[in-house]
Amino acid sequence: MNKVVKFFPNCKKCKTPTGAAVVDEPISYTLKFTRPQNPADVFLVLTKDGEDPVSYRMNLDSDEDGEYTYKITIKVTSAGLYFYHFEITNEDQIFRVGSDVDLHAQLGKGGDWQLTVTSDEYKPTFVDGGVIYEIVPDRFCIGGERKKTKPYAVYRDDWGGVPEYLPDGEGKIHNVDFFGGNLKGIAKKLPYLKSLGVTCIYLTPIFEAHSNHKYDVGNYKRIDTDFGTEDDLKDLIKKAGRRGIKIIVDGVFSHTGDDSIYFNKHGSYDSVGAYKSVKSPYYGWYKFNSWPNEYTCRYNIDIMPSTDDTNPVFDEFVTGQEGVIAYWTRMGLGGWRLDVCEQLSDGFIGHCVKAAKRENPDAVVYGEVFMDASNMIVGGERRKFLSGGELDSVTNYPFKADILDFVRCGDSNKLNNTIGFVINNYPKHALDSLMNVLDNHDTARLLTVLGDNGPIKSREDKATAYVLNKKAAVKLVKMATVLQYTLPGVPCVYYGDEVGMEGFEDPFNRKCFPWGDVDNDLLKWYKQLGKIRAAEKKIFAHGRYKGIDTEHGVMFYKRKSESGELYVVVNNSGSEYSPELPSGEFVNLLDGKVFGGTVRDKACAILKKSGGNKSGVTVKRGINKD
Repeated sequence: MNKVVKFFPNCKKCKTPTGAAVVDEPISYTLKFTRPQNPADVFLVLTKDGEDPVSYRMNLDSDEDGEYTYKITIKVTSAGLYFYHFEITNEDQIFRVGSDVDLHAQLGKGGDWQLTVTSDEYKPTFVDGGVIYEIVPDRFCIGGERKKTKPYAVYRDDWGGVPEYLPDGEGKIHNVDFFGGNLKGIAKKLPYLKSLGVTCIYLTPIFEAHSNHKYDVGNYKRIDTDFGTEDDLKDLIKKAGRRGIKIIVDGVFSHTGDDSIYFNKHGSYDSVGAYKSVKSPYYGWYKFNSWPNEYTCRYNIDIMPSTDDTNPVFDEFVTGQEGVIAYWTRMGLGGWRLDVCEQLSDGFIGHCVKAAKRENPDAVVYGEVFMDASNMIVGGERRKFLSGGELDSVTNYPFKADILDFVRCGDSNKLNNTIGFVINNYPKHALDSLMNVLDNHDTARLLTVLGDNGPIKSREDKATAYVLNKKAAVKLVKMATVLQYTLPGVPCVYYGDEVGMEGFEDPFNRKCFPWGDVDNDLLKWYKQLGKIRAAEKKIFAHGRYKGIDTEHGVMFYKRKSESGELYVVVNNSGSEYSPELPSGEFVNLLDGKVFGGTVRDKACAILKKSGGNKSGVTVKRGINKD
């Protein structure tokens, strides 16, 4: 369609580089338009967040058949968040050119485009092009003899039973039932994880804590005895490394447990905790409104007192030369995931990253961020999760929400627009390393979200619910996972999703892995997706995304790098779909069959030209319409 004005920031013909820029890097803009006639001047209007706008006169590059092309190249000298639009002057009129809802240009209206400027150069990570696998250790696999050291614990012997979910008389759920999964169990299952194409294991907290989930940290410098020992962690790191798999762990620094060596509310430790005395060496770590019983907590849950990461003693304890991060990274960890980053200060996050990379320059540090991490405002303050070069990348919740909406409702426009905004707003290294989640330990299971679970009115209903229309739900899971595995970023699979595990939110989403009772069809699907990513790693690691047809319930796009290109079709349109491909024969890498030209409704295809197939699949000459 002929547009009056042409500009799209994710197109190299309009802006280079696409996406974020680096301080002092040349940034070129090209604006084309057909009206108004005979413009006097054209300006790029650039505004740094919180400052006054600055106008830059653009240069006329060509005037052919009434289409004007203006260009300009600038350099931005300080990192931060910037916003821009264009202004075209014509006699006594000024026409604004701004962004519409899908980042394309609009004449006379529209908002500003975002420009993220970072202080760091492009830095690829070891996770790029791979597969991340999230494990809740207590629920994955038992290895060796179980340790039963906690006198208050409920040690379960019914692997696969429903976790404790009913509150006690005070309305509390204590999360002290333990099924026995541990680090040795994870090591035992490394061959299985390798068969999925896993290149990185993300472990929820493994340090000493009162609960089964360990988000209420008791001692940052001890492995919880439920999970094993330091030697068990070293052994897991070593054995995983032999298979090309690295380990990252949850760093929970925004709070500790009240039952910790640092707070010691219940007197479980031989320490003077902050709850016990204002003279405690840990007193300054916490935020007391009225000592000892009124203190700031995570989500107002009193067993998780919030820390003050601006306290220099706490900061040094976590990020110093002999701090928590250095202590564990030195053992060979591949990196960290920082829990609830919006509750951590930018300065502390930066110190965490430096501490990890001081011990291992290749370590990757993720931040748990629930919104657009490039422009998020918390407590009235703009955060610098990515613009200051702090985090390598973040959890990708924007993709999660819109992928699920697409497979349920067919809203492809919204998904494509979100992809466009993330590509435009994020630094390239953060984009390539995005932790693409569809569910995790905080949310209901993917299959449960996409299936019909019958009437749910109570926690008891959730405990016994199961997907009624599993065959239909699995189709949606397959559609969602093709998107998860082929869009920019790295898929993060929540343990057991690949074998059809179900469950509502915590604790129902944290059931035991059903070894010996798995959905083999779904498992085969995940293994094939992992095989495709491994074979086409260069394309998925750093290749560009281009939406080709993303309307009316279809996601048809291309991933392209110097090593080649792939075409992806996910059809939720309600009818067959025929993608317009370049001439030649294509193979659907999902099953190795020659592509027959159409994709059925609720079906997918990952297409590569014949002759370039290196994806570990045998090409079958039978025509495939999927």
